[in-house]
Amino acid sequence: MKFTLSWLKQHLETDAPLDVITDKLTALGLEVEGVEDTGKALAPFVIAKVLSAEKHPNADKLRVAMVDTGAGEPIQVVCGAPNCRTGITVVFASPGAVIPATGDTLKVGAIRGVESRGMLCSERELNLSDEHNGIIELPEEAPVGASFAAWRKLDDAVIEISLTPDRVDCAGVYGIARDLAAAGVGTLKPLNTAPVPGVFPAPVKVTLETAACPQFAARVVRGVRNGPSPQWLQDKLTAVGLRPISALVDITNLMTLDQVRPLHVFDAAKVQGDLTVRESKAGETLLALNGKEYTLPAGLTVIADASGAVLSLGGVMGGESTGVSETTTDVIIEAALFEPAKVAETGRALQIDSDARYRFERGVDPASVVSGIEQATRLVLELCGGEAGEVFVAGAEPAWRRPLTLRPARVAHLGGVDVPEADQVRILTALGFETSRKDGLIQAVPPSWRADVHGEADLVEEVLRIHGFDAIPTTSLPRDEGLPKVAVTPKQRRTATVRRLLASRGMLEAITWSFLAPEVAKLFGGAPDELALLNPISADLAVMRPSVLANLAAAAGRNAARGYADLALFEVGPAFRDGSEKGQDLIAAGVRAGLAVARHWAKGTRPVDAYDAKADAIAALEAAGAPTANLVVSTDAPGWYHPGRSGCLRLGPTVLARFGELHPAVLEALDLTGPLVAFEVFLELIPQQKKKGGTEKPKLELSAFQPISRDFAFVVEAGVEADRLIRAAKGADKALITGVQLFDVYQGPGVETGFKSIALSVTLQPVDKTLTDAEIEAVAAKVVAAVTKATGAVLRG
Repeated sequence: MKFTLSWLKQHLETDAPLDVITDKLTALGLEVEGVEDTGKALAPFVIAKVLSAEKHPNADKLRVAMVDTGAGEPIQVVCGAPNCRTGITVVFASPGAVIPATGDTLKVGAIRGVESRGMLCSERELNLSDEHNGIIELPEEAPVGASFAAWRKLDDAVIEISLTPDRVDCAGVYGIARDLAAAGVGTLKPLNTAPVPGVFPAPVKVTLETAACPQFAARVVRGVRNGPSPQWLQDKLTAVGLRPISALVDITNLMTLDQVRPLHVFDAAKVQGDLTVRESKAGETLLALNGKEYTLPAGLTVIADASGAVLSLGGVMGGESTGVSETTTDVIIEAALFEPAKVAETGRALQIDSDARYRFERGVDPASVVSGIEQATRLVLELCGGEAGEVFVAGAEPAWRRPLTLRPARVAHLGGVDVPEADQVRILTALGFETSRKDGLIQAVPPSWRADVHGEADLVEEVLRIHGFDAIPTTSLPRDEGLPKVAVTPKQRRTATVRRLLASRGMLEAITWSFLAPEVAKLFGGAPDELALLNPISADLAVMRPSVLANLAAAAGRNAARGYADLALFEVGPAFRDGSEKGQDLIAAGVRAGLAVARHWAKGTRPVDAYDAKADAIAALEAAGAPTANLVVSTDAPGWYHPGRSGCLRLGPTVLARFGELHPAVLEALDLTGPLVAFEVFLELIPQQKKKGGTEKPKLELSAFQPISRDFAFVVEAGVEADRLIRAAKGADKALITGVQLFDVYQGPGVETGFKSIALSVTLQPVDKTLTDAEIEAVAAKVVAAVTKATGAVLRG
């Protein structure tokens, strides 16, 4: 929300300096995000008069002007503007000035051989408007030599505040002034809401056919002149980033920003008959004022005329077909209430953001319809002339009165500061609450514009907010022995350990949305209907995620698009199976993309592969306390993995982890370049370790005898996994065999078709004596027998 200091002071009688006002705004919860001093940027620009303007000797479209700046001798300026002529009053910039629109510093220069010692400025160069066809022409009475910013009242600070969604009452300057006045920073000036008498009966009636519009007021004003709005109004809107359009449109924008009262004006000549507020029909279209044509779904709130044509989207935006123009002479002013949820639905469905939508979907003052149309009428008559008809009101003002009770002692109990009862009543009254005292209690009725106040705690907050949060004393927590120690659950400890482990493996932790687009969810198993959000942030975040990998893969793609192709990301967070309480899993997931080994002059490089993801998964499982020695690899990873380059890590029938390359079809659908490898570890499925005694690690026992390695090459059917051979070899003699490593896989000449050769290196570690040849051969025979029995493999000849 932006506003100028002078705008604020139109509603607030105060001598407080700018810094006091901004500090108090933040203290009131209206956090100041920035203050822009526009007068500082325009300080070098002065009012000047063109004494003469002669044709440039070397250019047909340039003129050499002698300019009086009020500072002594006339200054020579070369100007290319078509309206540069003798006698006009202009805005002059001397060398050294910084042009706001471009940021360029003006210097003395020669243009086509003629020296130019300054510049005559257009509105666009000063960021006042888009007008750049000529230089600014000021009234003849503008004082030569005076500051242009001060004369035009542009030396005004622009304040920007951040609003929480519940404080829509402060999405208007008057509401901000009200809060400051309640806090003692000046006196609030009353608004003129007196009715404007109608001189003719209301010619346009309104019918409400939907509960989404509880009240609608319409008023016809005849004989208006819709030219440019006066300078003071244009300056107001320009200062806060809005482009002045015409007097009628600017009035509606002023009411929105000043009073939180969005309005709309129809060109009455373009409206056929009476108005109807109804729900849209599927397929209806509207060319909106933003120049875009929208095809409407069924169920949106729209305003139509007797022809049935849609004229406007209720609470969001008007239509171009009935928009006002310079030729407009009769207008229909609209002030209405629209249900916040329906306004939000319309805006999201059509992807339209507007100042009206921002306020309506947060809850506009339900008592502002009639008073708002009266204020707007007064402005229209003042700026555009004409005569007003009677106001036609359809529907009724919704019930908004909510009597609440405040026990004065609750302020000290909940807020920690004792505010006298009289001050509590004064604060609430200044904020617009109707207050009375009865039996030691404060009865308070929130004003119509404070839909966020619903209970006693809210009243306490209002009192503390205005009294000053900084008045709440600092209280230290007691440090006696009675405080319980911080308890970390095994789940929390396991999660933290896995995070540290993955970070130590060179992966960066990411935190992504728990939502994604429905079409992306389908790539990762799909999301059932109960995972669809009723009120999504956007269409791309409409369902709860069935997998963490989708968002991580998208994050890797965004990094690759910005030049960071070699990347490793992980996240520990929930994935959702259904809408039940137990329908989510805590998952540690990660992705690797690009090169596994960076380019280096002394060694080769390679892209990431499924084994990198497998190593990450096993490391995470080991950090989480899983018995990794008992894990079995299976090749039944789900469909978003590459079918030949992926697997699952199982403990018995339970899948503890999945790993592998993402399927090429998934990468294509996400517009990613592979390979991209990923893993998922299901932390809650890992069995808790059973404690045996204390937490100390057992003493390391080192053998004094040298280990022995023996190599075996087995011929086995091509479909048999190498892991089965490794596990069988390990189990042949658990006392002596301490390691089995795969070091070769071969298919080709010398091996029968449909078979493969798998070579294993088996390590024997004696602990009490040196093994004899016979003992070694006996263990080797056990290895061969165990592998043959488990897999049907035979020793290669």
